[in-house]
Order: sequence, then C-alpha cells, then structure tokens
Amino acid sequence: MSGIGVLREGPLHAAVKAALAQPGDRFEVPVGRFVIDLVRADGELVEVQTGGFGPLGPKLDALLDDHRVRIVHPVAAERRIVRVDDAGEVLSARRSPRRATAVELFDKLVAFPSLLAHPNLTLEVLLSREDHIRGPAPVKVRRRTRDGGERRLIEVLERIVLRTPDDVLAALPELPQEPFSTRELGTLLGCPTVLAQRTVYCLRLMELIEPAGKRAHAPLHRRLR
Repeated sequence: MSGIGVLREGPLHAAVKAALAQPGDRFEVPVGRFVIDLVRADGELVEVQTGGFGPLGPKLDALLDDHRVRIVHPVAAERRIVRVDDAGEVLSARRSPRRATAVELFDKLVAFPSLLAHPNLTLEVLLSREDHIRGPAPVKVRRRTRDGGERRLIEVLERIVLRTPDDVLAALPELPQEPFSTRELGTLLGCPTVLAQRTVYCLRLMELIEPAGKRAHAPLHRRLR
C-alpha cells in the first residue's frame, strides 16, 4: 500500500491536517492502493503536501477521474528561525526577513500545471506563520553548508482556493496588458527569476499566457485573458 502514514509525517504535516479537520472527517484512509491523508464526510480526498508535488503524480493518475481531490500546500508567509540545543532548549529566535506569497505554489505546480483544469482537482494554499526549528549552528558537509530544520505551524493566516486557471489569475497581481519578459514578471510578483521562469511555464501550460516574440534577446509573453 502506498502513501505517507502517520508514523512518518512531520509536525507541520500533522498540524495542517489537524487545522483542516472537520466533524465526520477520517484520517489515513485506504483508497484503492493508496492511503489518503484525510477523507471528508462528503467524500472529498484531501492530501497535505508540504514539499514537491511530483510524488502525488501516481495518486492523481489513479484517483482523480473518479474522486474529488484537494491538495493543500502550506506556504510560510511569515517565518521565525528558532535555534535549539541538543536538549531542545531555545538558544535564539529571530524573525526571517523573507516573506513568501502564493506565488511559491508555482515552484511545486511545475510537476503538473495543466491538471488544474481537471474538474475534480482543487488546490488550496495555506499562507501561514511558522517556526523553523534548527540546530545551534549550520554544519558543513562536503564543503557545503547544511542548516536543516523542522517546520512547525503556528497560525494559518489566509486560505487561497484554486479550482480553475482563472482562479490562478485572480490570486496574482494583474498581469500587464503589454508583452512582458520573465524578469519583468519576477519584479511584478516580487520573486526570484527562477521562480518567475517556473511561473511562466505553468501559466503557458494553463493557456493563460502565450509567447509574444522577443525584446533584444529576452523572450516576451502576452496574457490571453
């Protein structure tokens, strides 16, 4: 049987499930050859995905045509870095200057952007306040700095539900009427160029934008709606 069981889930995954729970919901329910995080009383299958969406591919391929599926993805809109010692005692805590938005979804949506047009699929972004629990200091492994940690949910600030490509447009700042470059889109969305590139890829596959020639050597894009 495939899927993530309760013994393997992290604290963020467990906390999001608890925050979503409603009367009549069931946790860790076998459906076919998979285990579903949460099954609503009305039959909707809810999957909490804190990382990439790629592992959900086989599950969606098998279940989406016959079941309503909701993917819930938490995004740390506000984050605090908390360093603890080996005994779990807090050594320091500071607020991270990074402020993530719903645009972070495109970093994961590259796995299957066109699926958002499927009538049985819903994506829900949870903009949240989180603590990122880390060790006393970063460590170096093979000359690379590692600063792994554990995400913990403090509060859900906003829920953004996406059922159609038009919902995606509504969740973003208004796209320019004139053709725009990927770099210009990144400036508009306030995100790094790599994330803007992934956003362009997703918007194109959702048929929300199309190629619009070039300006110098920079490819341009034009909104379709």
